[in-house]
Amino acid sequence: MTEEYNIEERSKDVKPEDVSTDKAEKAGNGTIPATEEPSHSDEEVPSLEEAFKEQAREDEAALSATFTLRRILGGDFLTAQMLRRQIGVILLCVVFIIIYISNRYSCQKKMLEIDRLNIELQDAKYKSLSSASELTERCRESNVLELLKTNKDSLLKIPAQPPYIIEVPK
Repeated sequence: MTEEYNIEERSKDVKPEDVSTDKAEKAGNGTIPATEEPSHSDEEVPSLEEAFKEQAREDEAALSATFTLRRILGGDFLTAQMLRRQIGVILLCVVFIIIYISNRYSCQKKMLEIDRLNIELQDAKYKSLSSASELTERCRESNVLELLKTNKDSLLKIPAQPPYIIEVPK
């Protein structure tokens, strides 16, 4: 706790003008070049501003070739340099995800349409079957004869003699 207080107290004492202004003036742009690191003696504790400048550099240290589970879960591999190198792959993955979602959505819409049409087809089959059954029932000879008997205004009559075959010589 006392070390933190000393660091904060010392960082208040250090002014932004004190931080290697002569090197920045030599560079000509008024800022500290990214390749140069401020030198610290063993007794000096870096100020907060210097620590922030050191951590906010654009030239990040290269990652090691091995990724451990701890680095992956901790997010250490998601650096700006790595993201810049892999932006094409990331965009390709995003496009594939969008295509996958839209494909699934269209398939679900088509499946719902197929289900609706199957139900409609089944209803049409049942109506057709009932209509065919009713027509068959009305066309039976016994029903036709019964209908002729009940209708007195019909000129059709039931024959008393069975039909016979007429043979024609060739």
